[in-house]
Amino acid sequence: MEAELELAQAKLAEFKAQAKSAAADSQIKHAKYVDELEEKVGDTKAKLHELAEASDDVWEQFKDGVESAWGSLSAAIRNTAAKFKG
Repeated sequence: MEAELELAQAKLAEFKAQAKSAAADSQIKHAKYVDELEEKVGDTKAKLHELAEASDDVWEQFKDGVESAWGSLSAAIRNTAAKFKG
């Protein structure tokens, strides 16, 4: 999952670069998408950290939270990529 998170962060950097090079009217819209994606990356990193710190007793609870955060991040990456193409 760490490698996948690094890939998500690389995509985020790519989207940031695209947003900066977009036309002025598109920059605002793209910046919003990037901010939303940045928030999802942060949420997922926090959940991964919690999972790493969790005892065996609560590991399953955190695992569900991480899976949910990861699903949300993956969807956000796909949505952002679609919006940048459109």
